[in-house]
Amino acid sequence: MTRKVFFSFKYEDVGRAMIVRNSWVTQGTVAAGFIDHADFEAVERGGDASIKRWINAQLDGSSVTVVLVGEKTCRSRWVKYEIAQSIARGNGLLGIDISKIKNFQGKVSERCGKIPAGYNFYLWNNDKGYENMGEWIELAAQNAGL
Repeated sequence: MTRKVFFSFKYEDVGRAMIVRNSWVTQGTVAAGFIDHADFEAVERGGDASIKRWINAQLDGSSVTVVLVGEKTCRSRWVKYEIAQSIARGNGLLGIDISKIKNFQGKVSERCGKIPAGYNFYLWNNDKGYENMGEWIELAAQNAGL
């Protein structure tokens, strides 16, 4: 089954998030929650209401939300909002540690924790995310009754 997946992440981790997203898209699937920097700045200039509208529009039609957890993700108010909206919509939910994926400068970081709490959480590198993410997403959807 093809699922539209919303990827939630702190924008500082965009390089790492793109690696995960691209691995999903190359498998013939649909990803949401990505925006280029110039477009994001335009949305951001519109204030909180504009950002919420953009997030909600990206979540429309999605069935699973994947939270990509890096060093500062746990402190992101927008990631928290995306998680809350995903739960309210009944999306399947899971977390993936992306901190050990090298960023644009070739560096890794530490992750801030395991979010979302109470949902399955995976390590991109150690748990072979490229090979297994489809199964993780399907399990999250099944756990949500989808």
